Amino acid sequence: MAPRVLILGIGNVLWADEGFGVRCVERLASRFAFDDKVKIMDGGTQGLYLLPFLEEADILLVFDAVDYGMAPGDMKVVEGDEVPSFMGAKKMSLHQTGFQDVIATSELMGYRPETLILIGCQPEELEDYGGGLREVVAAQIDPAIDVALAKLAALGIDAKDGQHATDDLADPSITRDAYEGGRPSECQAHRKGDIRFYPKTETA
Repeated sequence: MAPRVLILGIGNVLWADEGFGVRCVERLASRFAFDDKVKIMDGGTQGLYLLPFLEEADILLVFDAVDYGMAPGDMKVVEGDEVPSFMGAKKMSLHQTGFQDVIATSELMGYRPETLILIGCQPEELEDYGGGLREVVAAQIDPAIDVALAKLAALGIDAKDGQHATDDLADPSITRDAYEGGRPSECQAHRKGDIRFYPKTETA
């Protein structure tokens, strides 16, 4: 029987490079098609709500922005039992520790996926609410997908050119092109807080 595969992008597209994982699955599904044993999903910041999907998977492949302590844009692949420790070793946001808990809980309940693969990219910027991916991180989307395809092929999971049918991605209104293309300029949108409450010396 063919293994059941969950390809998951986690993170928050509203906080700049936090959206790396979500943008990876978005692009993967738009370029490649898999059989019906493969689920491609935007996991966002859902945390424990993802447990039922892990229960159904034999192979879990995760795309995420991970603080490895490396240079921005550096990519690192972690596999097996090392994945949970990397997901929470240095918390960047609530979602990262949350997903570490998801894996730990699935293991306690006896249905952790047998194969774990984490493809992570070191972020450059996380403190830009409403911001998009920085160039150095966005440049790693296609290389990350290439790594994922190679890992999956080694496990007997092949992809074809095309689009993967899924209802588990973000709404079209916040796909990367729509979200970043419609972003106001710095002079049109002040994203560092409410200017009315800044000290006068900072707004002069």
